[in-house]
Amino acid sequence: MGLLALGTALEWPQARERAHQVRDWGIQQLLEIWNKAKGKERDAMLWGDEVEYLVVNYSADDEKVLLSLRQAEILDALAADEHLARNGGGANHIDDEPIPRPARDNPLPVFHPEFGRFMLEATPGKPWGIGFKELLDVEPDMKLRRRIAKDHMRSGEYPITLTTFPRLGCPGQFTVPYYPPSGPRLRSQFVPDEIANPHIRFPTLAANIRSRRGRKVQVNVPVFHDSQTPRPWKDPTVDYDLHNWPEDDDVRNGAAPDDYIHMDAMAFGMGSCCLQITFQAKNITEGRQMYDQLSPLGPIMLALTAATPIYKGFLADTDPRGFWEEQPLRNDRWRIPKSRYASNSTYISTDARLRDEYLDPNLVIDPDIKARLVNGGMDDRLATHFAHLFIRDPIVVFEEDLRELDLNKTDHFENLQSTNWQHMRFKPPPADNSNNIGWRVEFRSMEIQVTDFENAAFSVFMVLVTRAILSFDLNLYIPIAKVDENMERAHARDAVLGQRFFFRKNPLPARGASRADEDGSSSSRTGSPRRGRGPVEEEYEEMTADEIINGSSAGFPGLIPLVESYLDSVNVDVETRCQLAMYLGLVSKRASGELETTARWIRNFVAAHRGYRNDSVVSEAVAHDLIGAVIAVGECEAEGRDFEGLAVHGLSRLLGRSRGASKRVGANGTAAAAAAAAGVDVMV
Repeated sequence: MGLLALGTALEWPQARERAHQVRDWGIQQLLEIWNKAKGKERDAMLWGDEVEYLVVNYSADDEKVLLSLRQAEILDALAADEHLARNGGGANHIDDEPIPRPARDNPLPVFHPEFGRFMLEATPGKPWGIGFKELLDVEPDMKLRRRIAKDHMRSGEYPITLTTFPRLGCPGQFTVPYYPPSGPRLRSQFVPDEIANPHIRFPTLAANIRSRRGRKVQVNVPVFHDSQTPRPWKDPTVDYDLHNWPEDDDVRNGAAPDDYIHMDAMAFGMGSCCLQITFQAKNITEGRQMYDQLSPLGPIMLALTAATPIYKGFLADTDPRGFWEEQPLRNDRWRIPKSRYASNSTYISTDARLRDEYLDPNLVIDPDIKARLVNGGMDDRLATHFAHLFIRDPIVVFEEDLRELDLNKTDHFENLQSTNWQHMRFKPPPADNSNNIGWRVEFRSMEIQVTDFENAAFSVFMVLVTRAILSFDLNLYIPIAKVDENMERAHARDAVLGQRFFFRKNPLPARGASRADEDGSSSSRTGSPRRGRGPVEEEYEEMTADEIINGSSAGFPGLIPLVESYLDSVNVDVETRCQLAMYLGLVSKRASGELETTARWIRNFVAAHRGYRNDSVVSEAVAHDLIGAVIAVGECEAEGRDFEGLAVHGLSRLLGRSRGASKRVGANGTAAAAAAAAGVDVMV
């Protein structure tokens, strides 16, 4: 969840007039942080995960499953739970600053608001540490979060980890309570204003994005053509005769092309759930290295975790949620080729292995902002990164924040930083750093998975990959343009099996060579980008996801073998290694195709349903049974029962035999202690 603030939100014409001031003050705040924290050293190597839930109202006896819009009430109940609060858990209420919590060795989870009133976000009570046994506490902690959330809901409400609600935006009722669409903020044909979190940031964000564009958001996803799907296919939910708002002319002017599912509000993107991992580095140099080296993995992990084959009651011809949510404006201050929702656009490390050829020569930046940052002491590479982010306009501006600049805050900086929704985010420490937070990197491309086991597996995998990168000094650089191309390929249906991705041929440093030696220069480890001896095109090739993850006969070692080599090099006890092997096994089998992605499992579930007519339509009955299956899997997992006894179509092809008979896991007691404190029995 991004910056939440209170105040008098300016409508777009007024916000546009103050945009320069927000950027100016944001740069001053950034330089203040830079000068305070650029020399920060020896920070603990911590990390954290964010799990997002949809809250659904489900009954086996009622064919209609609905989104519950009770986010505020659920957060109120969590915040009012004194037992949670005493043990370091609870909720940050929608209108509150983050609540100070008592220090605990094993604090309970914390819940947060999200864009949709049907969503919740949950994080561990404190960041995870560097210990390997701590990795085994991630899964039971995720189970604990789900159980605590459920305990503070009504009997028919369930927190589920699907990226999108299958029938969001369909005609008729899909929320409880029901609200008609076409409110003054979103002006959507399909969803009501009330679907968004009522915090003033969110309706203002939606309204100002629409007002700034002079039209509604236009999200068009290609429909999947099944055997009975018409050609051409016209979205039957689009009303071409609607005249409630001037923007209703959009569809009459071509906003809803044939063969595309048309959506007209940011609720369809911001209302999606994902799995995000944040890493804290020991210093800024290591943080910048992690940012760069993890960037090429974003598209690969998006394809591996793909889980979004349904939009607005129709099967799509794409598998993950989109980093294509909108096209950039053509009448902005700059002509920008990518939207705010995209893969990242540059590398930021001072690593000498970063060649000029990897960078985008046409990267759009604000030269005045870059000059200010460089004059303030920031190096060229990082100044370029922030000068690129700051080409954007601030969307939500509060009048009260413009009265006086406070250099002990980061509100103006975060206004721009948090509305650049790229697949990586580089996060400076807070200005008022009372908690001694370091430089952080956020990995944002993964889709949420159905089970806590899967979400833990992908989280732990990313942690181990990061440690292997740092331990072996891996070099995963490819041209940033190829990362963009990989991201486009990752959106294809069954991309994990059907697509090839550009990836570096040899990630290992030359034996006995320094970084400078590797590219033929004699410079130190850090510095400006250098030109290597050979053509950059010879450094990478197209590989399948299986080859990238598991290794190839052509010589690429594979990320999992590299992780296993890393684990071989450190002291890991047998029990921990066996549990980690189960997580790595899931990732490996997803990459090889032995197990299906969540998107493929959902497609097969729909195709096998007796109510599906091979016409790409996901009816209420199909959606009901899909949600019911997801709930059943979650309940089974929470109770520690074996999945093999669960009658859910295709489940073995999603999870395989990764989970045997359940057993209590508390490798270092953290999750078990937290669960005991909450009065919850957590099994895995």
